Amino acid sequence: MNIKIGNKQLRSLKLGMSALALALMTLTAQAQQQEHSNPNVRLGQKALLDGDFKAAVTHLEKAMPTESKDPDVMYLLGYSQFQSGDFQKAASSFGKVVALDVKNANAYYYKAKANNALAENSKLSNAKKEELLQSVLADYTKAIAINANDAKLYQNRAVAYRDLGILKGTTGTENYNKAEATAAYNKAIADYEKVLSYDAARKDIQTELKKAKVYRDNLK
Repeated sequence: MNIKIGNKQLRSLKLGMSALALALMTLTAQAQQQEHSNPNVRLGQKALLDGDFKAAVTHLEKAMPTESKDPDVMYLLGYSQFQSGDFQKAASSFGKVVALDVKNANAYYYKAKANNALAENSKLSNAKKEELLQSVLADYTKAIAINANDAKLYQNRAVAYRDLGILKGTTGTENYNKAEATAAYNKAIADYEKVLSYDAARKDIQTELKKAKVYRDNLK
């Protein structure tokens, strides 16, 4: 059984398409060719294709633990959880995917995005936010090592570096460290510049690049 949304098929598609469109396109094509033996997985696939992510989560969770060793099914569960806004469970599911399939760049990508979303929770301590951001950066770096030409990986890692720079560069907090904040901003700038090397006309990235430089230069 192979219902993978990631890896070679996704890497062969053009950059710039949304991750959601890519995932659904691949899933649709493969679902037409074969069916999973587990009825709950089939129902989860159908719900995902219909855009009903919460129903997909319900069906795919029922497929566990029987399918817990199948990285493809686990990926579908993580993707459905992510699209449902359950970032903690999504991060956990994608963590299980990469444990089973260490070359799945898209699983690292979604694991990082889920943890980055969790790091935005204002109720978390700065120490916990930093811990999450460091894991986010590690996962984007692993994804880049697998797929070095995916601009969205550099863009998202730049955002995480910027967030880390803001966290470490805020005076009066227990995390404050000007040197580490400067280093984080410099890495964000390098990643934004990498994105512009793919498409120099991107105004959004040009703006974010300027902001990162201003934040860095205004550190106290």
